[in-house]
Amino acid sequence: MAEIEREAMEYDVVIVGAGPAGLSAAIRLKQLDPECSVVVLEKGSEVGAHILSGAVLDPIGLSTLIPDWKDKGAPLTVPVREDNFFMLGEAGKLRVPNWPMPPLMNNHGNYIVSMGNVCRWMAEQAEALGVEIFPGMACSEIVYGDSGEVKGVVAGEFGKNPDGTIGDGYEPGMELHGKYVFLGEGVRGSLSKQVIAKYNLSDGHEPQKYGLGMKEIWEIDPAKHREGTVTHTMGWPLGKNAGGGSFIYHLDNNQVYVGFVVHLNYRNPHLFPYMEFQRFKHHPMVADLLKGGKRVAYGARAISEGGYQSMPKMVAPGVALLGCSVGMVNVPRIKGNHNAMLSGIAAAEAAHGAIRAGRSADELVAYEREVREGPIGRDLKKVRNVKPLWSKYGLNASLALGGLDMWTNTLGFSLFGTLGHGKSDAAATETADKHQPIDYPKPDGTLSFDRLTNVSFSFTNHEESQPAHLKLRDPQVPVSVNLPTYAGPSARYCPAGVYEFVEEAGKDARFVINFQNCVHCKTCDIKDPAQNIVWTTPQGGDGPNYPNM
Repeated sequence: MAEIEREAMEYDVVIVGAGPAGLSAAIRLKQLDPECSVVVLEKGSEVGAHILSGAVLDPIGLSTLIPDWKDKGAPLTVPVREDNFFMLGEAGKLRVPNWPMPPLMNNHGNYIVSMGNVCRWMAEQAEALGVEIFPGMACSEIVYGDSGEVKGVVAGEFGKNPDGTIGDGYEPGMELHGKYVFLGEGVRGSLSKQVIAKYNLSDGHEPQKYGLGMKEIWEIDPAKHREGTVTHTMGWPLGKNAGGGSFIYHLDNNQVYVGFVVHLNYRNPHLFPYMEFQRFKHHPMVADLLKGGKRVAYGARAISEGGYQSMPKMVAPGVALLGCSVGMVNVPRIKGNHNAMLSGIAAAEAAHGAIRAGRSADELVAYEREVREGPIGRDLKKVRNVKPLWSKYGLNASLALGGLDMWTNTLGFSLFGTLGHGKSDAAATETADKHQPIDYPKPDGTLSFDRLTNVSFSFTNHEESQPAHLKLRDPQVPVSVNLPTYAGPSARYCPAGVYEFVEEAGKDARFVINFQNCVHCKTCDIKDPAQNIVWTTPQGGDGPNYPNM
């Protein structure tokens, strides 16, 4: 095939991803230099369409970026008024008091928000400063310069046939070049993966760890609504099968966010994270809250959980990784958006200084230093052992040991030093013959729902004539390895029902990829035992269209 010719546009800084990290970087660049040319490329149909988070927001990042955010109408209108933590059994619950918890766990001063709406508002602030924002522009390739530096990205390629060949209405997209490129793609971004691999940025760091977060928005009986109430649970239904827990946040308008997180280092390939979430809603405490209400939205995404010791090197020639592309979630706090914003600010300040000094396409070492030694590093270092303690010793022991470690870290030392994570989440998956299948109750259609019905509430759409964006390194592996050895876990770990094994009489099983259902959570790219599935970006504008996740 002849080499594709594309037009190119030049900017000072090219930003991939209109999430909290990318938008913070764009705003800060313009605050520092109104003449700096900045473009933000977003694969969602609009800003916020692909944003899903809990979310209880620590406003430190936003206050650093836009101190007068209240006066400017930021959608932070529901302060946390009550903070609850429960250990669940199958039919009961035990309230864990707040007083033994380290101060960092306190949600006083935080807000229950829709991060999608926060990002929409931030995009308005960015555009008012002169930032160019292009939604529906998926970035499909990195553009490298003559010396191997990151020079830019390819965005807006449309019209390939299902087999990857050039279609009749093919649009080659454009190359957008920058003195620096910021990748704020979120967890397990496809371009970030390539950059990390090309420049060996993970060398010397622990493997990244992940969780799968699933979330529904419910409208509930006004008599049961308690605006500003934050509830977290651990224990049932996961038990010893996996780490994880739930969140229930009461926002305004009689709505609650109901979410469930499953750590992806679980061993039993029979585990079905989505069904664990659905089963959770039948706990008496949750069922009573939701009874008489209705689910209005659903979505899912992976969460980076490796923390301080899993953050790769963040810079390479011409490029910087922001936010969840690095992994900046504080696991016990279940918060990462504040750090994503702070990372965008730090990257912008480093790039501004470099451009003023006449530099371009080098490593922004000042950015990495600020992340590791500044507020982000201090936030994550205090909790760095919580996740590995949980993985090694289980829930109950980790509550005591992790709590003790967080307390001592507030005093400046740790009894454990810095613990490692060990295996990747894919390698943690054990063979099916070592575990018993798990019998899950059938969804009742009132409190619990089948996957495909729920996916319709994510408003996901993919143009079916394009190539599948979920690629197999070896098409034989799902049937020849994963099905006989691991009982076909992709049919369960995907929260959108993308993968299925179709068995017909007298024929071998067939592996089917329903890429149209994909909500872009990236779990398949993370958890597949053979690391055979590669998530890539579909054409721009495709995927979920979350209303106010």
